[in-house]
Amino acid sequence: MNTTTRITAMTIERIHNWINGQACEATDDSWIENINPATGEVINLLPRSDEQDAFDAVAAAHDCYLSGGQGNAGAAGLNASQRCDLLMAVADAMDERLEELALAESLDSGKPFLNALNIDVPRSIENLRFYAKAAAAQTTPAVAGENSINYVLRQPLGAVSLITPWNFPLHLLTWKLGPALAMGNSVIAKPSEITPTTASMLGQLFAEVKAPDGLFNVVHGFGHEIGDALVRHPHVKAVSFTGGTATGKTIATVAAPLLKKTSFELGGKNPSIVFADCNLEQSIASVARAAFFNSGQVCLCGSRVLVAAEIYDDFVDALVEQALLYRDRIGPLVSAEHREKVMSYIELAKEEGGEIVCGGQAYGDHNGAFFEPTVITGLSHDCRTVQEEIFGPVVTVHPFDDDEHALELANDTEFGLASSVFTSNLQRAHHFAEHIQSGMVWVNDWNLRDLRVPFGGMKQSGVGREGGDYSFKFFSQDRNVCVRYNYE
Repeated sequence: MNTTTRITAMTIERIHNWINGQACEATDDSWIENINPATGEVINLLPRSDEQDAFDAVAAAHDCYLSGGQGNAGAAGLNASQRCDLLMAVADAMDERLEELALAESLDSGKPFLNALNIDVPRSIENLRFYAKAAAAQTTPAVAGENSINYVLRQPLGAVSLITPWNFPLHLLTWKLGPALAMGNSVIAKPSEITPTTASMLGQLFAEVKAPDGLFNVVHGFGHEIGDALVRHPHVKAVSFTGGTATGKTIATVAAPLLKKTSFELGGKNPSIVFADCNLEQSIASVARAAFFNSGQVCLCGSRVLVAAEIYDDFVDALVEQALLYRDRIGPLVSAEHREKVMSYIELAKEEGGEIVCGGQAYGDHNGAFFEPTVITGLSHDCRTVQEEIFGPVVTVHPFDDDEHALELANDTEFGLASSVFTSNLQRAHHFAEHIQSGMVWVNDWNLRDLRVPFGGMKQSGVGREGGDYSFKFFSQDRNVCVRYNYE
C-alpha cells in the first residue's frame, strides 16, 4: 500500500522531482512510499508534491520555452537539428544504463526483469531515436498560386504536460516525450506515483547530457493533488494523458473550457475474434498473449474472446492450457490494492453466473500481488464483468454463431480501442476491419506495432491520435504564410 510520511532521518533511498535541471524535494518535505508489488517491501520514497511544486515546474518549463527568443526556434533556442541531437544523446545514455533502468522498472511495476530488459527499456530508447530521426525528416506543404505562394510553418506550442500511467512507465513517457521535445516544446512530466523511479532516472540523464534547464521537468505525487495544476495552469498549452477513462474525463472537464489541446488514450475492453478457418495453433498463442501479457495490465489487451461456436469447446480447452503456462511467466499485479480490485471482479463474475474455468485466485507470497491467469465462461455479454475494464489477467470467452453475430458482440461495448481478428478469409478480415468500432485492428496477430501509424481509440477509449506525424501535429501548431508575388 502506498502511504505518505514525513521523513526526519534518511533510512530509505529517496528519489526526487526534477525542476529546472535540479533534483529537488517537495516543498513541505512530505514523501510517499513506493512499494515493490512482488514482495510488499518499500523500494524508495518519492516526493508528495503539492500545487506549488507543480507551479514551479510549469514556471521552469515556460521560462525555458521563452528563452528561445522571438524567433521561436524552440525551447531554449534549440533548432531542429540540436533537438534531435539531444534526444539521441539521451537515448545513448539510456542504452548505457539499460540494465539499471530495467531493474528499476521491474521493481516498481513487478514485471519480470527480462521483460523490462528485452522489451520495455529497448522500446523506450527506440521511441526517442525514432522521433529524433522522424522530426529531422519532416516536410510541410507549399502551394503555388497564380500570384502567390502559401507555405506552412509548423511551430512548437510551449510548455506541455505529460501524464503517464503505471503499466509501462518508461515506455509511455518516452512515447510522448520524444515528439514533444522534437517539436521544440518544453515538458512537465507527471508519472504515476506507483511507478516513479525511471522518470527520475530520466531526469538525471537529461542533466548529465547537459540539456537546457527547464526543458524536461518531473513532478511526483498524487494526481488528485497536483494534476489540476498541471492541466489548468495558463502556461501549459497542451496535455497528453494515458490512463483510465474516468480520470481522462476529469482532465477534459478542466481543459475544455480553457480551449487547451488534449490527447486522451484511455481504457479498453478489446475483442479477440476467432473464426473456425483460422490457424488455430497460432491464434491460440496470440489470444493468450493478448490476454495475459504484463499480467493483463495493458490497455490493448484482448479481454473479450469471441469464438466461432463450432470450435468453441476445443478453443477454451487450449486457452486454459496456455493460461496455466503463463502462470509462471508473468509478474504480480502492480499493487495489493489493484489485486483486490481484480479479485472483486472474480466474485462478481460468479454472482453473474460465470464459470471460473481456471485461475481466479491470488497465489505466492501473501505480501506479493500475484494473481493467476483466469478464464471465465458462461457469462451474458451485457453483464458488468464483460463490459467493464478489469485490467488484470482475466478473460471472458463467448461463442458466436456467424459473422453478423460476431460483429454485434465485438461492438457491444462503450469502449473502442483495439481488436484482433483471426481468419484465413481475406474478404472477411477487411470487412471486420472496416466495421469494428475500434481505433486499431490487427488481423491474425496482436500488438504488432509500427511507430509511424496512428495510435488511439474511439468511443470511451479516447480522443486524438499519437504516433509518427500524428504526434508531431499534436505537439505543434501549423501556421499558414501567404506571400504575394510582384508586389510594388
